[in-house]
Amino acid sequence: MKPLVVLLHGLARGHGSMAGMARFLRANGFDTFGRTYPSRRHSISYLAGEVADWIVEHAGDRPLCAVTHSMGGVIVRHLHDPRINWHRIVMLAPPNRGSKLAAGLSSNAVFRWYYGPAGAELANGAQWPQPPGAFAVVAGTRALALGNLTSWTMGRRFPPGVAHDGTVAVDETRIEGMGAFTEVDATHTWIMNDPRTRALTLTYLRTGSFQSVTVP
Repeated sequence: MKPLVVLLHGLARGHGSMAGMARFLRANGFDTFGRTYPSRRHSISYLAGEVADWIVEHAGDRPLCAVTHSMGGVIVRHLHDPRINWHRIVMLAPPNRGSKLAAGLSSNAVFRWYYGPAGAELANGAQWPQPPGAFAVVAGTRALALGNLTSWTMGRRFPPGVAHDGTVAVDETRIEGMGAFTEVDATHTWIMNDPRTRALTLTYLRTGSFQSVTVP
């Protein structure tokens, strides 16, 4: 049975932010499923439970892959649900070690109001479980971009010499057990729309590797 690809968006985003990736994957033979989860309203564990129920309702016992963006990668790490049969996972710009940016802003009342409980939890990833299936990580390295307003505001908090995508440092995306890792010249906000990111994602979902990637 062909795997279904679940697309999980990031904090304060919606499933529409992954629409281009979904179209690309469908054009290349994959079925996809995406739905907006209330990322600003609840804790990470609560959100993971809600997402798990949606996935099971939609996919049943079908094998699943996932493509995640930012906090979506943290959500998938909490989806160790026996009802879900994970195959491969591609994590785009995930704050796998927690976010120093979130840690530095977590005491700010405006930050906590806007980004909610999950945003505050991103400050420390030490206790998060490993991903529930084989996984790869793609990190962005474009620190400044007109399309990523965070890169011109909060992104300035990164020390000189630290590679980052305007929101997440490259080192924060790394985690033990990665089946593959690479960097792309893309900003955090729109890394999922970068042609190389899409080619890498497709190749890993098909082969479990980033080798022999062809950019369309």
